[in-house]
Amino acid sequence: MNIYLVGGAVRDRLLGIPVKDRDWLVVGGSEAEMLERGFVRADGQFPVFLHPETGEEYALARRETKTGPGYKGFSVEYGPDVTLEEDLRRRDFTINALVENEADEVIDPVGGLADIEQRRLRHITPAFGEDPVRLLRAARFIARLSTHDFSLAHDTFDLMKQMATSEELAALKPERVWQELKRALLEPAPWRFFETLQRCGALAALLPPLAEAMAESEESDTAHGEQPDCEPIRALKRAVAAGADPQVRFAALLHSLCLGTARASWLKAALPVEREYLDLLAQLQGVARFYPGALHREPAATLDLLIRGRAQQQPERFHRLLLLCTVVWPAPPEQLTAWLAEAGRAMASISPARLSAEGLQGADLGRVLRERQIRAISGLGT
Repeated sequence: MNIYLVGGAVRDRLLGIPVKDRDWLVVGGSEAEMLERGFVRADGQFPVFLHPETGEEYALARRETKTGPGYKGFSVEYGPDVTLEEDLRRRDFTINALVENEADEVIDPVGGLADIEQRRLRHITPAFGEDPVRLLRAARFIARLSTHDFSLAHDTFDLMKQMATSEELAALKPERVWQELKRALLEPAPWRFFETLQRCGALAALLPPLAEAMAESEESDTAHGEQPDCEPIRALKRAVAAGADPQVRFAALLHSLCLGTARASWLKAALPVEREYLDLLAQLQGVARFYPGALHREPAATLDLLIRGRAQQQPERFHRLLLLCTVVWPAPPEQLTAWLAEAGRAMASISPARLSAEGLQGADLGRVLRERQIRAISGLGT
């Protein structure tokens, strides 16, 4: 039984990228041997085991045969007779099929080292086209590695264009699309994910409004001799430049495509987006009409922004909302933050309990509370 370090850990070390996770490939071993050595079965479908001390994943070498549509349409064989080359050739990209032996020697049966040298993302065999998830993974790796000057190999891009028009793409589950999209939002250049899918023709089937916006921008900007970039992509780039988290990046990208209840419905139908992502997007749309006034220090608009943004009840979430606002509607965040901090203190200085003690109740209490809070904010800097 031989054990090899495989995949991303080898690739990233060669590229000078910090290695986060290590995966191991076991050739010539069996499930019984792994269990005897104390490994724990980690997956019910694939022969993957967890090391009893490190918790790292060790997978038995396996073969795959296409049996049906989709990324689950494969039969899997594994056992001591599966060779190292057979396992590596079933993988997606040459740069992900590099292994290191116990002597730290790199073994490269599919040309991954040359592709690292050429900064090229290239598929290994035509079987790449049998798994639609690999189309998304190709786009995600470009989002990760374009900052290291990687680009798609021409034959890989041609194959992706064929995949974008096949029944395989239709078999892709929305849950898997969302999983890959979320991962892409974490990458250094997430806009490359969407640009790659647009170029190969897949984005129109996955996120039609975004594909339409990108196509319209490309036609308009190219006609004027400019670099094509639609507002959703520009907003995403600003979010990345601001160091925003994935939820802010997501909302920045899709805000202009989800205005109004009817237009937002396409997103819920297309992807199983988690509630926290949708809530931030909805919160942005809820404060959109107040933000310009708050930016110009208008007391009423400032108060409404603080109230609708739940600044007092959820300060951390409000800070994220403000970052999102300054990304979607570019403005100096320091000036706005300082103003809202002052306005928030002025707002909090008017106590509803004190007004109740004055005998105000119900609608009268709410009206007077708002009037006095606006007055307090108006008095700032005077």
